[in-house]
Amino acid sequence: MTRSSPGCGSRKVVEVEIANEQSVLLVDEDRLRRAVRIALDETPVRRAAISLAVVDDPTIHRLNRRYLDHDYPTDVLSFVLDRTADSLDGEVIVSSDTAVASAAQFGWSADDELLLYVIHGVLHLAGYDDILPEQRGKMRNRERACLARFGLEHRFDDSAEDDGRPPVGGPGGETQS
Repeated sequence: MTRSSPGCGSRKVVEVEIANEQSVLLVDEDRLRRAVRIALDETPVRRAAISLAVVDDPTIHRLNRRYLDHDYPTDVLSFVLDRTADSLDGEVIVSSDTAVASAAQFGWSADDELLLYVIHGVLHLAGYDDILPEQRGKMRNRERACLARFGLEHRFDDSAEDDGRPPVGGPGGETQS
């Protein structure tokens, strides 16, 4: 269980369970747990239970087809199991294969690309979206702030309406509530 204190005397409790179901990438579980906490820092969520799975492309493809009827692998899937004003239970599934394949294109490591997927997926669970340009701008600003906590620069061209990078989550995003 991971706990963080956001200040003002309130206590935020975030439980993160990680299942590493792939063999392509060494996974820094502490870093991914920290990413989940950081992504939830600026949200009203006070209690969260997040299940995070790191899988390969065939697995995420199968899940994407089964749950969202999309017949292709993707980078991240998010599933809200239960959400109230101050609590959140959800699942985030990320593809290590996609992270490895995409990282060099954006000039950083596969670990950093995977970190972005985790942050993006958790933000979807917390209610952020990236379908419309104004929503995407808010989400990317939050991603930028989260990545900065890891000493990383955001890998999007925010001056362009479409920076050439598909939305994290594949075409149209991959979130199920």
